[in-house]
Amino acid sequence: MGDYEHSTTVATDPDSLFRYLSDVHNLPNYVSAMREAEPTGKDAADAGHPGAEEIHVVAEVEGKRREGEAWFEADERTRALRWGAEDRSGYHGELAVNGAAEGESEVVVSLHTEHADGPAVRAGLEETLAEIKRAVEGTADPT
Repeated sequence: MGDYEHSTTVATDPDSLFRYLSDVHNLPNYVSAMREAEPTGKDAADAGHPGAEEIHVVAEVEGKRREGEAWFEADERTRALRWGAEDRSGYHGELAVNGAAEGESEVVVSLHTEHADGPAVRAGLEETLAEIKRAVEGTADPT
């Protein structure tokens, strides 16, 4: 079992960054393991996640292709994303975009999983933050 959190600063305003990150179609551009993400057109209220939408995802986790449904929620008011998968891993996470210095944003990613290798999860979070910086700033330096 593990709870993980990493953060970085991105040189862009928080509202623009949140709009980019909250578009489901952009998930494969910055989530390190994600290969595909598409809305299914269903909401996830029946799965216990009111306000969330169901998405179909394809990911590569520990060298294996994983495909299935997940839930994804974007709260524009708080600039927070929440997501998870209904499986035995207890996998769910949150990404928050906060204002930082003028023209900058702080991105904080938190993740919980019951069955995962801690160093691999940490590396995946660091890679995801580096990909966000690369996509927005054109650089891969996550500091």
